[in-house]
Amino acid sequence: MGSVGVILKHPDDFYPLMKLKLAARHAEKQIPPEPHWAFCYSMLHKVSRSFALVIQQLPTELRNAVCIFYLVLRALDTVEDDTSIPTDVKVPILTAFQRHIYDCDWQFSCGTKDYKVLMDQFHHVSTAFLELGKSYQEAIEDITKRMGAGMAKFICKEVETIDDYDEYCHYVAGLVGLGLSKLFHASGSEDLASDYLSNSMGLFLQKTNIIRDYLEDINEIPKSRMFWPREIWRNYVNKLEDLKYEENSEKAVQCLNDMVTNALMHVEDCLKYMAALRDPSIFRFCAIPQIMAIGTLALCYNNIEVFRGVVKMRRGLTAKVIDRTKMMADVYGAFFDFSCMLKSKVNKSDPNATKTLSRLEAVQKTCRDSGVLIKRKSYIVRSEPRYNSALIVMLFIVLSILFAYLNAKRPNN
Repeated sequence: MGSVGVILKHPDDFYPLMKLKLAARHAEKQIPPEPHWAFCYSMLHKVSRSFALVIQQLPTELRNAVCIFYLVLRALDTVEDDTSIPTDVKVPILTAFQRHIYDCDWQFSCGTKDYKVLMDQFHHVSTAFLELGKSYQEAIEDITKRMGAGMAKFICKEVETIDDYDEYCHYVAGLVGLGLSKLFHASGSEDLASDYLSNSMGLFLQKTNIIRDYLEDINEIPKSRMFWPREIWRNYVNKLEDLKYEENSEKAVQCLNDMVTNALMHVEDCLKYMAALRDPSIFRFCAIPQIMAIGTLALCYNNIEVFRGVVKMRRGLTAKVIDRTKMMADVYGAFFDFSCMLKSKVNKSDPNATKTLSRLEAVQKTCRDSGVLIKRKSYIVRSEPRYNSALIVMLFIVLSILFAYLNAKRPNN
C-alpha cells in the first residue's frame, strides 16, 4: 500500500490509499461466475490493475465491452511487442487478428508471464466477445483490423519523422480512443465524439508512455524497440541508445524535454473531449488516465532519471487522483496544478523553453477560463509540511491497526 516512510512524508496520502486498497479488494470480488468472463476479468486485474479499477465504474454492459476491447488489443499488442517472433510470422497474425477474435479455437503462444497466459487461453476472450451486442462487436472488429494493419506497417518501418510518430501513435493508441468513443455511443450514454478529439486522447496517453518507457524499450532483448522519432533525437545524439549514457546527460535531458513539449500539444483537445462527456462513470473512466498522464509528464520533464530507471507517480498521488476525480472542475484543477509543476522546471536555457512555456500557458489559460480553479484541492505541496512527532506516531499506530484488520479479514484460501 506504499511504504510507511512515504506515507509519513505525505500523510494526506493515507486516506486515499486506504480507499484505493478497499476498492481493489471489492473489484476482485466482483469477478463474474461464468468461466470465460471470470478469466477475462481476472486477466484484466493481472495485466492492468489500474485499468481494472477504473473500468469497475462503468455500467455492466459497457464494462464488459470495454473489458473485451482492452484484452483483444492487449493480445494484439503482445504479438507486436514480442521481438522473438519472425517478421514473416508476425505480420500475417497482426493483419488477420480481427478474424481470430471470432474463432474460439484460435490461439498463438507468445509473450511472457501473464501475457502468455492471455495468449494461450485466448479462447475465453473470443467466447466472451461473441456474447457482446452486435454494435459492440462491430466497433471492436473495426478498430482491431485498423490497428493490426498499422502495427504491421511499422514492423517494417522505423519512426523517422514526427509525422511517422503521430501515425504510429494513432495506430496503437489513437484508434483506442476512436474505439472507446464508438463503444460509449453504442451504449446510448454519449454522443459520438469526433475522430480528431478521440485520437488526441489516445495520442496524449501513448506519447506519455513512450517517454516514460524509454529505458525499458531501448534495453529490450533480443532487439531494442525505438519509438522516439529520429527527427527529434538526431538534434541531440547520433544514435537513440546514446541518450542513456552518462556522458550525454545534458543532451539527453534536452531531447526528453523536446519529447514532452511535443506531447503537450494534445492537452487542449483532451480537455475539450472530456468537457463534452455527460455520463459520470464514463467521465471518470476517461479523466483519471489523462490526469495520470499530465502528472507523469510533469515528473519526467527535465529529469535524467528517465534514462536511469523508472519514473512514475507515487501510489499515494495516484490514489488521490482516483479519489478526487469526479467532475470536470477536478480535471481543470489537476491539469492546472501539474502544468504549474512542469512550468517551474523549465530552464530558460533549454532549446525548446519558449515552445514549452507557450504550450503550458495555453493549457493554464484553458483551465483558468473554466472559472472553477478556486474550488479545488491542490495536488502540489509547494513546501514540505511539518508534522509534530505525536501526530506521526499516531498515524503509524492507526496504519498498523488497519493493516492488521485487513489481513485478519483476508480469506484463507
